[in-house]
Amino acid sequence: MNAILGAAALFALALLRQPLLLILAAGTSYVHVVLADSRFEFMMQDVWSALDKEILLAIPMFLLAGAVMTRGSIAKRLIRIMIALTTPIPGGIGVATVLSCAIFAAISGSSIVTMLAVGSVMFPALISNGYSRSFSIGLICASGTLGIIIPPSIPMILFGIMTETSITQLFLAGIVPGLFLAFLLAVYAILINRHRDTSKWDTQEIMASIRSGAFALALPILLLGGIYSGYFTPTEAAVAALLYSLFVESLVHRELEFRDFYEIVGSTASLLGILLPLVAFATSLSVIMDYERVPQAIVAWVQTFIDSRTTFLIAANLMLLLAGAVMEVGSAIVILAPLLMPLAKVYGVDPVHFGIVMTVNLEIGYITPPVGLNLFVALAAFKASFSEVCRSVVPYIGIMLLGLTIITAVPALSLWFIR
Repeated sequence: MNAILGAAALFALALLRQPLLLILAAGTSYVHVVLADSRFEFMMQDVWSALDKEILLAIPMFLLAGAVMTRGSIAKRLIRIMIALTTPIPGGIGVATVLSCAIFAAISGSSIVTMLAVGSVMFPALISNGYSRSFSIGLICASGTLGIIIPPSIPMILFGIMTETSITQLFLAGIVPGLFLAFLLAVYAILINRHRDTSKWDTQEIMASIRSGAFALALPILLLGGIYSGYFTPTEAAVAALLYSLFVESLVHRELEFRDFYEIVGSTASLLGILLPLVAFATSLSVIMDYERVPQAIVAWVQTFIDSRTTFLIAANLMLLLAGAVMEVGSAIVILAPLLMPLAKVYGVDPVHFGIVMTVNLEIGYITPPVGLNLFVALAAFKASFSEVCRSVVPYIGIMLLGLTIITAVPALSLWFIR
């Protein structure tokens, strides 16, 4: 009876459109105090323990670094290099958009930051070169999602925290799937624009763009090389990315002033004020549910319906695609990862591979109506209507679903560098 009353209260809060943080905090408190006959003090101890982790420092550092590079000129310089290198390719500017997002994803860790940084430059370039609005908006929205699959990735950090999976291994596992998705998007851009005129490489422009973007090109090498060589932890890499971007934008490029950084810190702090409490309460809920053996009960119940690894992966993908379409990615991970990971282990799915599958599913959620975050960013960034944005992303959802199917069916793509 108590469980029914609690579920009804949470459902009522959802109907009243209360913030997810409030619903999660209320649910966690109810489970602790009423259902588990625990004490409120124990819940607060769990909350503190969840936030008392060094790896959490990587999230604000990556967000700040990405915002600094967007406000400055690192992103623009990387884009200039990609455009110079892709001029002989049909649909070269479209391919340059995908490659720019892939490279910027390797230094920002965020889909929204990647989309805004690249889209603000590439959308006018695509339109001025005769590409349709539909193609341009869809390509930028879809390519921006690479920010959470190509490492470093903030959602992967959250997944690692919530499931106690190695974040370094998750980063390594994201390389090949991320590049594979970028390849699919680039191939689509070429096929759609295969009849466009091309031009020869301009050696002078290539060299000039590389000289202009030398410091920008060095950042992904510094960042990823430091992580995978073991010289940096993910947290130290995030700090290095922030310090390097501040140094380059302030003293080398001279395109960032103190008041700009002040605004960046303020906007990042407001985002963290939502994200970190979600992590804290979700962790506390996971602890008490584990103490009450709820995951084990769920595993036993699910096994009565699902009898194979393949069936589990199909069901998990469908569930995660639905969650990605209606939930913010960070919220989906902190709530669903602790519940699904025990099931994945029972069915013999490698935890790292499952982390990548979950990330790709939620990556697709960024461009899936009705609440895909990239869709709403596109409304403001490209002055488009919601219906126009939704129509634009339809073919790209299909492309990414194809990629998800292959990544799910072929674990070797994810485990390439860790086995």
